[in-house]
Amino acid sequence: MGSSKTIIAHEIGGIQNDALRFGLQGVKSEIVGSHPLQSALELSRKAQSEMKRKILANTYGSAFTLKIDLDRQILSRFQRPPGALPSSMLGFEALTGSLDDFGFEDYLNDPRDSEIFRPADMHHGMEIRLGLSKGPVCPSFI
Repeated sequence: MGSSKTIIAHEIGGIQNDALRFGLQGVKSEIVGSHPLQSALELSRKAQSEMKRKILANTYGSAFTLKIDLDRQILSRFQRPPGALPSSMLGFEALTGSLDDFGFEDYLNDPRDSEIFRPADMHHGMEIRLGLSKGPVCPSFI
């Protein structure tokens, strides 16, 4: 008397077709890449971090950069379970120096405080984290 597990796939032809769970699909977001200025900003940040890493390795030795990498891996994994309270990632922000950055959410508003923001479904988020389901953790905006 073996029990067979029935898995209902949410994909048809490799595309997520669960509109209630993942929202409507947009063609423009799949075709258009990132803005050239955004990609240049990411490249400059990556080059700046590599230069900082080389300077630290030359100054304090290679073990110091390995310790920083280990701390970065540990702090980037520390998160709250999905739900009403988002993870602040304060330790990771302090390590990377992003606490000093003045982003748009500091003077406009945090997008999670918007009226059209749909909060994350805690159960679906945990299914994704445990590998039981596919798709985005939170379809952020309607």
